[in-house]
Amino acid sequence: MDLFQASPQNEPLAARMRPRNLDEYIGQNHIVGKGRLLRRAIKADQLSSLIFYGPPGTGKTTLARVIAGTTSSRFMSLNAVLSGVKQVREAITEAQELRDLHGRRTILFVDEVHRWNKAQQDALLPWVENGTIILVGATTENPYFEVNSALVSRSRIFQLKQLEEADLFEVARQAMKDKDRGYGTWKVEFQEGALEHLVKTADGDARSLLNSLQLAVETTPESYPPPAGETIHITLETAEESIQKKVVLYDKEGDYHYDTISAFIKSIRGSDPDAALYWMARMIKAGEDPRFIFRRMIISAAEDIGMADPQALVQVNAAAQAFDRVGLPEGQFHLTQSALYLATAPKSNSALAFFDACKVVDEEAAREVPNHLRDPSRDKHGFGHGEGYNYPHAYRDHWVAQAYLPEGLKGRIFYQPAAQGYEAGIQQDVIRRRELQMAAMIEESLENLSFSPGDKERNAWMRRTKGNSGRFLEDMRSRMFAALKTERHHKFLIWRESSGLLLWEAWRQVPEGGVCAWFPDRRNLDLCEHFTRSLPESERPLFFGGSPEQALSDLDLIKESCESFETIMIRDWISRLSPEDRLKEWDVLKGLLSPGGTLCLSEPLPAGGSRLSDFLPKGSRELEQWESITEAENRVYRETCPGLETEEAALALIQEMGGDEGTAEIIGSKEDRVLSEDQLNNWFNAERKGSLGSRMKEILGEESSQIYKEYCLTELKDSRVSWESRRIILKAVFN
Repeated sequence: MDLFQASPQNEPLAARMRPRNLDEYIGQNHIVGKGRLLRRAIKADQLSSLIFYGPPGTGKTTLARVIAGTTSSRFMSLNAVLSGVKQVREAITEAQELRDLHGRRTILFVDEVHRWNKAQQDALLPWVENGTIILVGATTENPYFEVNSALVSRSRIFQLKQLEEADLFEVARQAMKDKDRGYGTWKVEFQEGALEHLVKTADGDARSLLNSLQLAVETTPESYPPPAGETIHITLETAEESIQKKVVLYDKEGDYHYDTISAFIKSIRGSDPDAALYWMARMIKAGEDPRFIFRRMIISAAEDIGMADPQALVQVNAAAQAFDRVGLPEGQFHLTQSALYLATAPKSNSALAFFDACKVVDEEAAREVPNHLRDPSRDKHGFGHGEGYNYPHAYRDHWVAQAYLPEGLKGRIFYQPAAQGYEAGIQQDVIRRRELQMAAMIEESLENLSFSPGDKERNAWMRRTKGNSGRFLEDMRSRMFAALKTERHHKFLIWRESSGLLLWEAWRQVPEGGVCAWFPDRRNLDLCEHFTRSLPESERPLFFGGSPEQALSDLDLIKESCESFETIMIRDWISRLSPEDRLKEWDVLKGLLSPGGTLCLSEPLPAGGSRLSDFLPKGSRELEQWESITEAENRVYRETCPGLETEEAALALIQEMGGDEGTAEIIGSKEDRVLSEDQLNNWFNAERKGSLGSRMKEILGEESSQIYKEYCLTELKDSRVSWESRRIILKAVFN
């Protein structure tokens, strides 16, 4: 029953050369590289159920062999093609006995797991769920389509990719050097271009490469094996004869069918006519039904082009009808014309507005049709239905401002016209009419609200003002992660983390990679660690830190644990550290970035935000000290974050650090605030280092700064203001 116990005699080269441990394993660095989740789990022998998914020859079964040689658990294997429910039950029985008598776990490897039918897969489910076995499955088909969804939900999916050419060359070199399993006994030489041809034609498949290599080596000598030490010369002609051209990988019922049509539609959506033609040619050559391609293009004409070019739907529908008349091969012209039209047309997905409206209908209570929109033909006199309706054709331009949405939804916007194609011509009309309708609605429903100290509405308003900062943080986080080109196997370092704001989003985005966070504050580190206790140890982020003094020494520990990171993210770094301390940290941090890695920073821009003087009454300018006060206040805000005075200065600072392709994005937030007496006193606390009060005192002197404090308390205490804050998000690539 165990596939891995076969005799090595007369095995193919591909079977003999299977890696025996992770150090011999080549490729798939995105899941088994140093510091990656799967590597950590294998080494720690803390596996949960896994499914390896990828094309043939990428190392799925080999990874299972590595696990078999590493784990202390009992390892059993089945091939889904050769076994059924009976063999599954026998394996379960053995696993139960081993667990009950000896307390050992059992790992069950199932090759070609997608070949089992639903009943066979269901037979595994209870034993996976209660922990009797840990399932390790391998499949060339997308497990989300071909494997029982209950099994998938209890397993972690790892996708293996086709090997790079550099990986295949290393596979060949290993086979040439190994004396026990490969051809290291002889001196194998290749004519120029011969090995390159084998690698290129293998198309990322290590098994295909080793099979063709075996055929080339073992058929070249007059008799095999030749005497030890003899030279075996592989010519280009021999290499060409030893490997056959691969057929187009496409299954009209499987994953490649869906992947290829997805790539085709996304190429149209991305306005790339060359890619659209390539993917369409792949489908036609593989025998795809052209009517299926036309159906998807008809959908795309409305979903992706839509109102930007309403003729797109007409054109594709006409081409589909023409294809039905002429068929293949001439019908390929109609397919091509449709694909090119859609790929080069202006794009708009404004039709998705309908689904926003559906969401409101699902989530909110049904609302009555406004009286003036009701049908007056039956009960106009009894109930006054239709009364107040303004007939648009009776007005200039056949339009009049009136409300058409029900009460409670007035002002809700679903449709957003794009700024290109046909919609560009109607965009301003739509916006102008909305503005007039909004004005009309306000005129209808305007009411004066008065607030008393115990007023519940006032208290609710006060609570809402405190929520704005949370929305600003959420916006900042989403913009920091935007355009990072993050892949699931990447590694993130969150440096000087405080609340976990960036940590948890990074952890969600790289489930097969890794996240490391360094905290200057021990309390925040302990709090974040508390939330990881329910996670398996191998899936938890790595935490370091506890005190600011440990920064540089902890960086060495981080480098030892994870080697390098594709992304380093930091908040409030430039603004909080002195240039000297920041440079010391950067000297080590930049060595942790992978080549082409990204540094992403979020920093405050005090100089671009509000000041207290912005909210003082206009008469304040008549104060004797007004000019010197505002000058001092502006100076405080300018000097708070050296190097961040302007967007240009921030980008220059990034360039000095060695960053390429630097980008800067300024985001702002207007937060409704009540300036309480406690908050004003805190700002003006001259004893607190770095506060507004202490800085103003340094510039103005004690007497003038005290005058300004008292004046602000008199004029601004308990006032409601719209306070503007600004931050800059900096991203740069380091090669």
